[in-house]
Amino acid sequence: MAVHRKPRQRPHTGSAARTAATLALAGAATAAVLPGSAHAEPQPTPARIKAEVDRLYHDAEVATEQYNGAKEEATAAAKSLNALRDEAARRAERLNASRNALGSLAAAEYRTGGLDPAVQLALSSDPDQYLQRASYVEWASDRQAAEVSNVQRQVTEIAQLRTEAKNELAALTARRADLKKHRTTVRARLADAQKLLDTLSPAERAGFERADAARADRGAPRLGATQAPNARAAEAVAFAYGALGKPYVWGATGPSSFDCSGLTQAAWRSAGVSLPRTTYTQINAGRHVPRSELVPGDLVFFYSGVSHVGLYIGDGQMIHAPHPGAPVRIAPIDNMPFAGATRVA
Repeated sequence: MAVHRKPRQRPHTGSAARTAATLALAGAATAAVLPGSAHAEPQPTPARIKAEVDRLYHDAEVATEQYNGAKEEATAAAKSLNALRDEAARRAERLNASRNALGSLAAAEYRTGGLDPAVQLALSSDPDQYLQRASYVEWASDRQAAEVSNVQRQVTEIAQLRTEAKNELAALTARRADLKKHRTTVRARLADAQKLLDTLSPAERAGFERADAARADRGAPRLGATQAPNARAAEAVAFAYGALGKPYVWGATGPSSFDCSGLTQAAWRSAGVSLPRTTYTQINAGRHVPRSELVPGDLVFFYSGVSHVGLYIGDGQMIHAPHPGAPVRIAPIDNMPFAGATRVA
């Protein structure tokens, strides 16, 4: 039997020993000069923390819009699935009634169809009455054939409905999985942002918030300062002004809180116009307009992935729901990379 032993380590000799000693002394010297800092990372500056927080908020907003889209698709899939199931149940009831009628016809034909028609005529005491019954039997046979065809058609249609319902169920399951994934992403990014903010002193956080508010409100116009092009646009702008100060909540569409696309959807809904739920669908909900031709009520979009939207109010300003911790506010459209604009009405 083989015995496994740990190989005996040879002592360092010669140049190997000298090298090991040199490294040990260097490490000890470094530790003496910088106690406890051999693996410490440099503390990020408040400006770098703020930049990273902004990036995390942007990532959370991208995931929020994906969540909004998945939620809308899941709602539509659930509605379609319920409609298909209801229709299949109605068709099944009609199929059962047709089968019962077919069974009655078959039983009647069986009771009267035991003798050859010529024999029945020969034995009949009333040939005229027999001929009347014969014509009825022929009609009944034709009706039975039609009922058979009807039952076969209904069976096929119900099978098709059930296949469609199965596909809708699969779509709904996939959308719900997307919901869970995007919800997890949003929460993770917001939690990471909060951890970074917690590393700032109260004075540093207050300074950042004051700077954001000052940049947002600089040169902000008042309601009516720039005329909206029509009554509907004016109503949407008025709604947005009325939402100023309300909190940002991801996935919210009002009336007490909003995310960015939830605010623009609610504003135009107040004017009688239905917008889709997400930024990347709202950008195609109207006529695209160049930045130089913006008028109050236009939707303005930002970032290459079209992940943020605001409602233009004139003079280079918009009302938007920025991110958690920042309420609905007025801000210049120059604050973010411009991606396009849409005129809804």
